Amino acid sequence: MGNIKGKKIIENTLNRLSSRRNAPTAGFVILLVLYVIASAIVIISARTDFDILFFGMSIPGKSFTGVFSAISQVCIIFMTLYFGKKGYFTALVLQLSQLPPLCVSIFVQKNVMSLPGVFSAILTILAITIIYLNGKQMTAYQKELRDQAVTDQLTGLPNRFACSRLVKALVEKGEKFAMVSIDINEFKGINDALGFDTGNHVLCEIASRWKAIADDGSSGTLDFITRIGGDEFVLFIRDYQSDEEIVNTIRQYEKVIFDRITVDNCDLYISASFGYAEFPKDADTRDAIFSDANAAMHEVKRTKSSNHILRFSPELMRTERTLDLERKIREALENGTFYFNLQPQFDMHHRLRGFEALARMKDTDGTAISPGEFIPVAEKVGLVDKVDGIVLRKSTAFFGELLNRTGADITLSVNISVRHLMKNDFLDEIREALTSSGVPANNLEIEITESIMIDSVDKALKCIDELKAMGIKIAIDDFGTGYSSLSYLNRFPADLLKVDKSFIDEMNTSESSRQYVSAIISMGHIMGFDVISEGVEEEEQIDTLREIGCDFIQGFVWGRPLMPDAAEKLVVESSVKS
Repeated sequence: MGNIKGKKIIENTLNRLSSRRNAPTAGFVILLVLYVIASAIVIISARTDFDILFFGMSIPGKSFTGVFSAISQVCIIFMTLYFGKKGYFTALVLQLSQLPPLCVSIFVQKNVMSLPGVFSAILTILAITIIYLNGKQMTAYQKELRDQAVTDQLTGLPNRFACSRLVKALVEKGEKFAMVSIDINEFKGINDALGFDTGNHVLCEIASRWKAIADDGSSGTLDFITRIGGDEFVLFIRDYQSDEEIVNTIRQYEKVIFDRITVDNCDLYISASFGYAEFPKDADTRDAIFSDANAAMHEVKRTKSSNHILRFSPELMRTERTLDLERKIREALENGTFYFNLQPQFDMHHRLRGFEALARMKDTDGTAISPGEFIPVAEKVGLVDKVDGIVLRKSTAFFGELLNRTGADITLSVNISVRHLMKNDFLDEIREALTSSGVPANNLEIEITESIMIDSVDKALKCIDELKAMGIKIAIDDFGTGYSSLSYLNRFPADLLKVDKSFIDEMNTSESSRQYVSAIISMGHIMGFDVISEGVEEEEQIDTLREIGCDFIQGFVWGRPLMPDAAEKLVVESSVKS
């Protein structure tokens, strides 16, 4: 019973898409009643002599015969026009029923006044027949167009539009279903090697096999298969009791395409990737169910697992986002569209020390992508050194011109990742940036993370010694969050320690955090380093940092990241004040 009910929902949805909306039955009844009334008035007015007073004028009742005759004919035409076969044959019977009495009146009663009625009935029959036949032809043509709108012309399966509307109907119904996103593996290779005609034959054969399963109910669930384009299909599964049943159903669809497909004497062996999500457990909207099923399918293709079936899980969206960001990072690197902001750094008297160059990128629609998103991905996929390199070259080029125009003695601080620092040509890259930009070495500061003290310490120390020999400053970024040994720290020829924002945030609400920041500042001073606190956002934090002896601050309280032109304006204003 459940299968029958479920199938009706799907069939009704598709019928609504492929059928034109008929006029309501009530309209047919109204026209029929109106016709009977008008015809009765015609007969009465024709057989009786009476006058009607209208604004002082006496109007013969027979003069209304033509009016109501016209009304009855209009009803006949409307029946045929709006109610198809039912309306036509009803109208035909009504018109044919008028002919015998008229013929009797003419030939038996010798009443020639009935002759116009005969011609009127015959002409009306001719008119409604033309309307009906023409309408039938138009209906067939419109049905063909409607069928094309919801049917994939290659395979005969419902298409993307029908699929979308079906999902909408099922979601609105609120009953659970599984949506399976399917992609044929290596299908492009078939098209490239054997041609598109062969590829089309393969798609038709796959569609035929899948449709056979869906139609005969052999899977034990209520299934519905659609083709949404190319080698992509969507399968709907309903009336299941467990996730195991969903997987078993999918395996049947997978199994039938494992069987050899022969096209033009070529034996082909096909496989597909199946990703599925369940409504409402995995997703509770139409867009979400599509997105989740696709995410699972793409993960199967990405991992090239021997198991071609995967259910959606929230972790997949993070993987999808990572892959999407990796693609956007690569595109930005190829197109040179990474840019930089400059965040001001000040001493405790609000005098400008310099700027930190921060990497920035935008999405294809122009919206900014958070560095907290794209930097970890760039690190994970091994592209962070290339991002560092672009920011280094672009920021030093601007800074060299800025120093030349303003004569300011300020510092440009640039982040360098462990991967970038360890590259064999890193020092050559720094020398090239200084030479091409004209930035004096003592106006450039390289920020490195504390983890460098653990990863390849000896190589890192050698590289940093050479940077120092060139006159470049060294800052240790995010100090306090790593696990470096104090003995390593003591060996590093750094100039500046940066206290991580996480400690600054808690400094005025936790005594232990305050003491920890104080200890870092004291430790830095003992070792001969200046100390800068980043992420300072409140005036109260500035007061506390003054009390415990911090040297510099960086944060929204005195300066948000700026575009280069705004940074230059700040430098000019600072020079005037000093």
